[in-house]
Amino acid sequence: MFDFYLQHEYWFAAIQLGLAMLGMGATLSVSDFFKILAAPKAVSIGLILQLCAVPLLALFFISVFGLNSGIAIGIALIASIPGGTTSNVFTYLAGGNTPLSITITGVSTLACLFTTPFILQWLTASSMPENFSMPVAQIAFEIGVCLLLPLFAGMLIHRFAIQHSVWVAKWGVRASLFVILLIVIGASGSGRLDIDAFGGLNVAYVLGFTSLLILLGVCVPRFLGLANVDATAIEMEVVVRNTNLGILVNASLFPTVAGNVNAIGSTVLLALLLYGGMQLLLAVPFVFHNRRRNASSP
Repeated sequence: MFDFYLQHEYWFAAIQLGLAMLGMGATLSVSDFFKILAAPKAVSIGLILQLCAVPLLALFFISVFGLNSGIAIGIALIASIPGGTTSNVFTYLAGGNTPLSITITGVSTLACLFTTPFILQWLTASSMPENFSMPVAQIAFEIGVCLLLPLFAGMLIHRFAIQHSVWVAKWGVRASLFVILLIVIGASGSGRLDIDAFGGLNVAYVLGFTSLLILLGVCVPRFLGLANVDATAIEMEVVVRNTNLGILVNASLFPTVAGNVNAIGSTVLLALLLYGGMQLLLAVPFVFHNRRRNASSP
């Protein structure tokens, strides 16, 4: 069973991402992307934080702490991926500006076809093994096939078969979560997730970077005078990353060859899964806090 997972780890990641993006696309329409024109300040701040501030924060974090290759690449990958559909759900539950959240997610997802390979290459230049060549074209192709095509397919369902879009959105996301569970089980059983080898210090690094993203997402939008509902949406976009995409890119960068597990890839995978768990746990209290604050806002 675990040998089968190692041989097909890339496809587990690709299917999981495709299902998640199909579900997300089924909640979107073309008009959602035009909402960027209605709130240019909030959208601009959200995209600048997402595409510029987060990678710069990651560069600062990696440089200051002198992280080893595996955890540095993990942090860089977290910083280079956009927000995911979960950020839209949390924004809705927190009483934030859901259309703004959807717009930022959609635009940054489209942009990541170009930004993710560029940011990742920039942040990991000194962390990759010698003679490693970043497969920029391959990453861009995989983002197009496994992320954008399912997203557009979901949007077509929303447009031409809206009566089925709720079902597709619900079961697409649920199926992607099930595949994540299979990835966790397969990676654990095959030795990919070795928490002892990962080390408590690396856990602290992931938690520290998560905390910095929370500070960035919470403080900057409010410092710039955005309304609470807009600030809530941007906060969720900054903190809740599309770790599904990160898992796929990691499987592409560090594939398992002939049953041999790549040590750096295992560290990166554990960093991604750890961050994914942390962002969900930490988002819950923020949802309740923001829900109360937004409910009392004029």
